[in-house]
Order: sequence, then C-alpha cells, then structure tokens
Amino acid sequence: MLWAYNLFTGKNPSLPQNPSNEVIYPGDQPEEEEFYLPTSKTGKGQIVRHTYYTLSYNEAHEQADWVAYVLTRERLQKEWVERPDRFESDPMVKTGSAEWYDYKGSGYDRGHLAPAADMAFSAKAINETFLMSNISPQAKDFNTGIWKELEELTRDWAKQNKKLYVVTGPVLAEPPKGKIGESGVSIPRSFFKVLLDLSEPDQKGIAFVIPNEVSYEPLYKFAVSIDEAEKKTGLDFFPELMSSELEASMEKSFNLDLWPFSKQKHDLRINNWNKQQ
Repeated sequence: MLWAYNLFTGKNPSLPQNPSNEVIYPGDQPEEEEFYLPTSKTGKGQIVRHTYYTLSYNEAHEQADWVAYVLTRERLQKEWVERPDRFESDPMVKTGSAEWYDYKGSGYDRGHLAPAADMAFSAKAINETFLMSNISPQAKDFNTGIWKELEELTRDWAKQNKKLYVVTGPVLAEPPKGKIGESGVSIPRSFFKVLLDLSEPDQKGIAFVIPNEVSYEPLYKFAVSIDEAEKKTGLDFFPELMSSELEASMEKSFNLDLWPFSKQKHDLRINNWNKQQ
C-alpha cells in the first residue's frame, strides 16, 4: 500500500538499498509506488519485499498468495542478463520457504510467479526470481503452454502501454489438488494474473484465471474482470493505488479490444509448446 512509506518525507527507509555491487542505472531504481500491497479477505501472509517485487508468503501452502510488481517498457527494452537457473530457499521468509528439492520427482515444474524474463534487466532482479518464495507447482504443459503465452503477451502489453501493475499467483481459495515434497507444498488448481494500466488516456484493467493444466482454448476465454478475479481469490489487488471511484470503474469490467492477442503465439502454443515433454 502507499501508506508503506512516510507520507510526509516521501521516503521509505525499508526500501531495498541495492545490497549487491551491481550498478543500478536511472530508471532501474524502484520507486515507492512499485511496492503497492494487495490485501487478503481471508488471512494475512508474511509480506516479503525484494528489490523489484513484493510477495505475501502463505506458510500453510508453502508458496506466495500473490506476487506484485511494476513491469515497464524501459526495463524490458534493456539487454537481458544471464539467466541463473539455480533455485534457492528464501532467507527472508521467517517460517522458512519451500526448498527446490520439494519439487523433485513430483511431476510439477517450479513455476515462476514473477517471471525471470520480466526481471532480466538486472542480475539482482533476475536472481531474486529464483527464490523459492516466488515459485509454485505448475503442470509442465501449463507452465510451458498457456501460462507462457500469457507471460509473453504481458511483456508485449507492457511495451505497448509503457507501464503495467502486475499481481499474479495461485488461487489458494480453492482446495488444492494435493501436496508435494517434505515441506507440503500445495498444488494449485488454477492461477491468476491481474494487469492494470493507469496511463492516460486509455486507463484499463484485465485479469486471467486459468486452470493448472494443458489448454487448447484461446487465451482470451480465460479473461475476467478484476472484480471477478477478486471474488475467486479472496484478494483485493489494488486497495490503495487509486481513488475508490477509479478503482470501482476499472475493476468492474474489461475491454478485450484494448488488449491485443496474438494468433501467432496461440498457434505456436497449440502446435509446439503443448507438445513439449
């Protein structure tokens, strides 16, 4: 929430101060508005603030309720840094996060919530996406299929619209499919991604709720209003980011015409991605 920083000074002493030696260029440094916090109607997880994203860790399910961050055109246009592909437990989770080996032999991918490609502008940022607090069990042909298509389209939309507020996560309000690993990581039945564009003149929002399984359906069939996603998840995604009047207007409906989909990506998913083993 915007109350998370000092309203009188405009400074937040708890913001990350780039503890690594990596050079952060203008435009890369997080701003206070990037640390907006969704809220839960059913409970409260531990809020964990990393350099470029924030999450709420749900100990009962050993994964995040949600991950929230800002996705900008400027960052996406930077040259990508090397992808680490090494998962680590999150030392900032007080109760202890899930471990990489909880997923071993489970049949489920270690699915990123904040995608590595969204944070590839910075070694610090991309490394933090490999913390296990940012990971959730995803069926392989979901992770490399329709979820991949949505992630790629989200980056396309961010480039087109300059900046998007993103909240994504598992739908933990539903009974899980089961659990995996020694930590008892819940297997979500579905995942959500919520997108908000507050840039003038076409302010808009949209959400997606997609079953955690292979899909041959067009992606737009899983689009819902932000209000509908909030009902399904028990979360309030943007409680302090805008006025109550604007929030009500933005969240009650969505216009697919303002979010161009890609037939090429859809065909690639159906003919290639869904068939990868």
